[in-house]
Formats: sequence, structure tokens, C-alpha cells
Amino acid sequence: MKDQTTRDHIIEAADRLFYQQGFEHTSFSHIAGAVQISRGNFYYHFKTKDEILEAVINKRLADRRMMLGQWEIDGDTPVDRIQSFINILLVNKDKIQLYGCPIGTLSTELAKLNHGAQEQANQLFTLFRSWLGRQFSLLGRDRDADVLAMHVLAHSQGVATLANAFNDEAFIRQEVRQISDWLAEIAGHCPKEQGQQQLSKKEQEK
Repeated sequence: MKDQTTRDHIIEAADRLFYQQGFEHTSFSHIAGAVQISRGNFYYHFKTKDEILEAVINKRLADRRMMLGQWEIDGDTPVDRIQSFINILLVNKDKIQLYGCPIGTLSTELAKLNHGAQEQANQLFTLFRSWLGRQFSLLGRDRDADVLAMHVLAHSQGVATLANAFNDEAFIRQEVRQISDWLAEIAGHCPKEQGQQQLSKKEQEK
């Protein structure tokens, strides 16, 4: 394998293991074993676990930016785009039931450890908060766009935490329906020229 390819494999394996096992309980040996490389080859790319953590967070940021960018392309309206964020609970329901939210669990663990990378990890939440806020602004809710963004973000984190605790898929589906109904209501109460006109055909048919 080329050096860059090997490094990518290490980061991908670490990303998966940090999510499934936690950062603290994942060792160099775990990651090297998952990638099937020698410890010497491993140390050529990363000298410390903190270096791997930084790379994993950067990967998650890049992946989420790409995901949000795709939603911008695919979503005809702000409602469609916000709905894509809400639906992530359904798309990732199996993993969420097993391990919780990858972003929330990492941020919580780093906070408990008082780890220096906590602020960097929280950039993932900030990314979502800013993006959701922009979508609500486009719906004509400039004054409370950030409040609404935080509501959606808090809801998704709460659902992920409880779905993981109770391993309950029905709960996820129920909560997604409820927050989706709330979103439709929010969109319906936007100024007519900015709100109703921005509803997708799917939303208008409800």
C-alpha cells in the first residue's frame, strides 16, 4: 500500500473504533490489528493517539461538510434540507441503537477526560448549528434561527442517547415523525413570501 493509502486506512479504522469502543478504550494495537499492519509501520504514520484523534476529527469534519454540501444540492427548499438532517436518525438507526451518536459520544468522552481536543471535536456541533441556522434564516426566521437550530440539534442528540439506552427503533421513528410535523408547522408559520413558497411539493401535499 502507498503511504497515503495506509494512513487513510488507519484513520478510517480509528474513526470506527473510537465510535464503537470509545477513544480511551481504543489502543494502538486495536487500530493496527484492524488495519493489519505492523506496529513499526503504524508508528511511521502516527506517533501518538492524540495525533490519530486529530486526524479522525478532521475526517469527520470533512465528511460532514461534504454531506451538508450534498444536501444543499439535493434539497430544493430549506425544509427539504432540514428534513435531511432529521432523517439522519433513520438512516443511521442501527448504529445509533448500538453506539449512540458518533459526534455526541466523542464530545462527551473528551469532556470527561478534560482532553485538549474537546474544543476541536465540538466544531462538529458548531458546523451543524450554523448550517441549520442558515436554513431557518432562509425560511424567514432570522430572529430565532439559532434557537430553532439548537432545538433540532438538541432533539437529535436526545433521541440518539435514549435510542441507544433502550435499543428502541420504534422510539426513533416516533420522534422523527414528531419533529418532522413540528418542522412543517414552523414552515407554515413563516412569512408567506418566504415560507409557503419555499415548501416542497411533498410538504404541500401533506
